[in-house]
Amino acid sequence: MKPKFQNPVISTGTSPAHQSVFDQLPDSAFIRESQLVTSPKRPGVAAPLPFSAPTLWRTVKAHEFPTPVRLSERVTAWRVNEILAWMAEQAAQTYTPSEQLRKRTKLAAA
Repeated sequence: MKPKFQNPVISTGTSPAHQSVFDQLPDSAFIRESQLVTSPKRPGVAAPLPFSAPTLWRTVKAHEFPTPVRLSERVTAWRVNEILAWMAEQAAQTYTPSEQLRKRTKLAAA
């Protein structure tokens, strides 16, 4: 018996959907939330950020992620160049276990 759903996205590589949506955009482009984060409504669609929409907004509120631009009353988007810079910054950071422990302790105390 075949499984009902087979995820075409391989966890070790970059999917073509991810490349066409995000990697192919010019730095001056804008990208919406639905294209940035994973969604249970779209399980087969890859997203450049490995977290959910609520986590995205928490990181924006905590000033740990670029602030979006309000394009109209109901449309908010991020500049691709700011997202790429944030991703490069995250990739360049190296954490030691003691730094992670201090961060968790600080968050728990707040």
